[in-house]
Order: sequence, then structure tokens, then C-alpha cells
Amino acid sequence: MTVSRVLSCTPRVMSCSKAFWQGMGVAFVITCVSVPLTNTAWAEGVSAYLPLNLEPEIERQIERVLILADEPILKRPFAVNLVLDALPQACSVDRALCTRVERYLQRYSRDYALTHASAAATYSRGANGTVPDQYGMPVRSERELSVQGYVEPNDYLLISGGAVSYKGRTVPTGSMLSLGTHWAQLDIGYRDHWLSPMTDSDMLLSTEAPTTPSVTLSNYEPLTRVGFQYEFFLTRLSRTNIIYGAKESSGNPRLFGAQLSFEPFPGWSLGVNRLLQYGGGPLPGSARFLARDFFKPSGLSQTQGNQEASYVSRFLFPGKTPFAVYFQYAGQDNSNGGSYLLGNAALSGGIDFPRIWHYFDLTYEIAEWQNLWYAKHYIFANGMTNDGLVLGNWGADQRRFGDGVGARSQMLRVGWTPPFGGYLEERVRTLVNQNYYGGDQRIYNPGVIPFHYHHYYDFSVRYSRPWKDLTVGGEAFGGRDVDGKRFTRLSAFVRYGGDEHTRDDGALDEDSDSSPPDQPGAERFVDAGMNANKVRTDLEKGIPITISKLGFGPHLGLGARRAVSANNDLGVRAELDQVNGHTLIGVRAVDYRYRFTKKFALGFFMGATRYNLATPAYSVYAGVGGAWRDILPKYDIGIDLRYAQNVARDHMLAGDPQGVRPESFYKIETALWYVSRRF
Repeated sequence: MTVSRVLSCTPRVMSCSKAFWQGMGVAFVITCVSVPLTNTAWAEGVSAYLPLNLEPEIERQIERVLILADEPILKRPFAVNLVLDALPQACSVDRALCTRVERYLQRYSRDYALTHASAAATYSRGANGTVPDQYGMPVRSERELSVQGYVEPNDYLLISGGAVSYKGRTVPTGSMLSLGTHWAQLDIGYRDHWLSPMTDSDMLLSTEAPTTPSVTLSNYEPLTRVGFQYEFFLTRLSRTNIIYGAKESSGNPRLFGAQLSFEPFPGWSLGVNRLLQYGGGPLPGSARFLARDFFKPSGLSQTQGNQEASYVSRFLFPGKTPFAVYFQYAGQDNSNGGSYLLGNAALSGGIDFPRIWHYFDLTYEIAEWQNLWYAKHYIFANGMTNDGLVLGNWGADQRRFGDGVGARSQMLRVGWTPPFGGYLEERVRTLVNQNYYGGDQRIYNPGVIPFHYHHYYDFSVRYSRPWKDLTVGGEAFGGRDVDGKRFTRLSAFVRYGGDEHTRDDGALDEDSDSSPPDQPGAERFVDAGMNANKVRTDLEKGIPITISKLGFGPHLGLGARRAVSANNDLGVRAELDQVNGHTLIGVRAVDYRYRFTKKFALGFFMGATRYNLATPAYSVYAGVGGAWRDILPKYDIGIDLRYAQNVARDHMLAGDPQGVRPESFYKIETALWYVSRRF
């Protein structure tokens, strides 16, 4: 797995045949064969993984490299070989950044190496919550230790060892056996899974809870011309004493997950995730149950399992100020109208600028979820948790356990690479829980008194810099939890920085950076116009369905697109409309158009929408549209037709309809007319 071998990429022709899998003790077989066009080795072999949320200062640099290299990643941890392949393109944009990352990755160029070691001493006071995304580490833990290394006997076998330790818990995170090739790598052990482009708030899987033992089959190099990637894994969660089958019992639930994604054009990827929690106690846990019901969300997966799913996308805008825009639309079980309509929805989005004003980088993310996320499940009373911590968004641990309230989390992160060396990062998080009790949870927990939540916030400042063969630094972290209690945490850390030939020695020449112009066909734009709308309202069975009169409202849009071929454009867009007296927000994760002439284009789009009622209602939406380009220089006129099916809102409030169905549904049809200004 030498750096020189990975960087010398050779063209390949990919051919794929059938793929099948089975789980627990289950064999996975993915038959995607790579045939080289030269006489070099027939496969690149296995790849080590970079630490996940253990060395944030270098992880942030690597995320920036992948954006500059036009690599739209949808999952973590990153394979080392993936980053190595991305370096040449990123170096043409930011040589100083690439040099730092190249030096760091040199530690993976040997047959065996210590790749990560970190120790932190901490002083803390106040409330004892959980530090977000830190493997369940308490705020009051006075120590934080982590280590990782590997031995590589040959290109197709890798033995990794690692651990994360803090007050009350030590887990062998990063310890695994890996074998295979770049198109099918099998990992057995304590491997992390993060199935989202979000960096702070993955709804399905994150590092909020301790790592679990798993068997994983995946590829790190995209296959075929459409850039196909996959990941299948099976893991066992911690023991729970409350599993409801024929009777209450205890056991270790299993969790099977999958991600399938495509990158048909440079800089844009789209994927789908699915999780199924099953087995444990009296519940069926056979491979037959898994193979039969994993792809049937409306079958026994609902009545004998606990399931989540999400659609994810990532779009990269190239140019003088490049950025990434990414979304995750997730749900539990399915909603009325089809398996692709997710119930109890959650919508997350983010924008990431890897370099602004030369020395700075910036990331903003927001996530909002409806009730019942991470709440007590009617089969698995602890929900999708491990050691009492949620597997997904850190914000869900900031509430009374099992309370299925909706919430909204936000994160803003600003990084600074000063001329004198090192890296300074400031980050602020906020969380707002809805102050109602969790809807359907009243059925399973009658008589529980609602709890008034305070707004959560935290703020952190971390500075690190190389010193000899180490990286040293400190972090201040503090805030207020949902109980209104304040907390403070001060840490000093020292990390392994590589040997004297490979470490980052601090400041680099700012003149090594370049600022390329925007690529041809890459443009940002703002829309302003109006909408015509009709809303079909289905409040509850037995209540007459109503259809609103034709209404009108203002429309605003903000987006970016890039040319992916001579006539094809792909982009993303956020939309804001007033519909029937309520705000309608839409995010187009796919915004495609075909330019027939210099003046005329047609396209289609799809994404997710949020209807701002007494509590938010969500669904997917899609539409078609046309554009008359350059009516005036840089001004276009657009006309779109949109349709949102079964926009769902749960009955949570005292004034909501009561009946056999816990949801109200809205079908929203809109026609848009707007003027678009391109930049």
C-alpha cells in the first residue's frame, strides 16, 4: 500500500455481474471485476482507514482536500487510498494544504506503523453530559486516550489495532482484520460507520455511541462509468433487558445496514441508506429473516424490527471559491403512499467552504427531525442505541431518554490557518427541542408528564500546531444543556506527529497557493418571482378532504449549477414560498437541465420539502421546468411545475384531530414563474 503505487493510477475497464449477500454469519459476494489495461497488478488491494473524530485538526484538512479534488464523498471513515488518489487534483488548487496532508499520509506508506496516538488531560466542571460525536465520552471525563496502528503482510491483508479510552469505558475502536481489494474489502472488527455527507449530525449512524463489532463489505474505489459504491455491514448492539416479543425479554439486537451510491458525473453523488434492527430475545434473528425482509419496509420489518432509511446527496461547486452542498432526508418506517415515502422524517443540510479569504474555511450544518426519532420503540424499548447512547444525531442524547420530541440542531465551524503555523478552529452548536410530549409515546407511556426543555448550546475553541515530532494543542469547550445546567471543559492534548522526515513543521509559503477561476459552465444564481398553488388536506379518516382555492404567493430561490457535459447541467437549489398562508421550504438535491439551444433549456428536479404548520410537515417533492436564457445578459426566465405528495405531519398537539390515524397528509401543487440572475 505504498504512496507511489497508489498515486500511479492506471485506467481500468470495469465489468459488474450479480451481487448478493446474507447476513450474521452470512457470506457477502459482490462480483464486480476490475480488468487492467496495462501489465500492472490486477488490483490495488486493501486500504487502511483514517481515524474518525479522533484527530479533528487533520481530518478537517482532509475534508478540504476532497472538496478541492472534486470528490463528493457520502460516507466515513475515509479510506487512505481514496485520499491519496485525490491529492494530485487538490494540489493544483492549494499546494500548502496538500503538503500538510501528504506529510500526514506518509505514515501509511510502510508495511507497519503507528498511525495515531493521542492523550488529553482535562479539567471540567458543571453538568455531566456527553461530548457530541466522541464515542460516548462524558463531559466530566478527566482523560481521553486513543491509539491506532497497522501491520500489512501483503497488499490484500491488513491487520489494524486501536482503542479509544476515557472515564468508565475502553473500546477497541479501529481494531479489525481487512482483506480483499479496492472493489471488495471485507473488514471484521471494530470499524466505524458514518453513512452521510454531514460532518456533525448524521441522523442514522455517527460516533455518538461507542463503536460496535461488525462485519463490513465495501469498496473504496468507484466502479463502472456511473461511479457505483456500496457498503453492507452487520453489527451487534449492547444488551438490553427490554425487548417486547411474545413476552418481555433481554438480548443483543442486531443491526444490518447498507449504502448504495452513484457518482455519474464529476462533483455530484447520490445515495440511499437503510438500517434494520432485528433479533435479540424472542425476535427472529435468522439470515433467512434478514434476506427476506430487509428490502420490504412495509412487511415484517415494521412489526418485528426497527428500521430507518435516508436519501443522501453531495454537490461540489468548482471555481475560485469552491464549496460543497449536501443533504440527507431520513425517516423511520414508511409513510402513506409507498415505501419510498419515509415516515417521521428528518431533513439535514450543509454547506462547506474549504477555503475563503485564503486562510479561512467555514462549514454550516442544520438538521431537523420530527417526533419519535430515537424514541422508545414498541419492540425495542431502548430504540437504536448502544450502551444507552443514540447511534445517530448527538442532539438526541440531549433530552429525557425515550421522549420522542422533535428537534432542530445547528452547527457553525470556522477554521483559520495562520501564517505563523498551526490550525485554530471555533465551533458553535445549538439544539432546540420541541416542548411537547412525544405523540404516539402516550400510548406506551401513559401518564408521563411533559418536560420543558431549555435551548442547548455549546462553544469550543481548539488550537494545535506541530512541535518536534509531536502535535500539541489545547481546547476550551463549554455551554448549557437542555436542563439549563452549564458545563465547562478545558483540555490539553499531545498527539503523535510522525517521524522527523514526514511531520508538518508549521507555516508554509502562502505563495504556493493558487486561485483558479470559476470553471466554464459553473454559476451561482438567485431566483425571484411568484407561485400559484393548491393544497389538498387530509386531516384524518372520517374527516372530509378539502382542496384550497387557487392561491398566489412570493417565490425566492438560491442555487448553484455546473456543466457536466456539452449540453447537461447539474446543480442544487433551496426554495422559499408562501403557500396557503404557510411557509414552504424546498431543497432540490437533484436539479438537472438540458440546454437545447443557447436560449432554451428543459429540466427536472427532486428533493425534500418542509411545510411550516403548527409542527413541521415533510415529504419528498419533484417537478419539471423550462428556462429562457439570457433574456437580458445574465438574466433568465424560468417556469416550473412542482408536486409534493403526502406531506406528513403527526398529531402532536391538543387541538389535533384524534382518530385511528396518527398523521395528517397534504398534497401540494405549485406552478412557479421567476426571474433568475446568474453570477
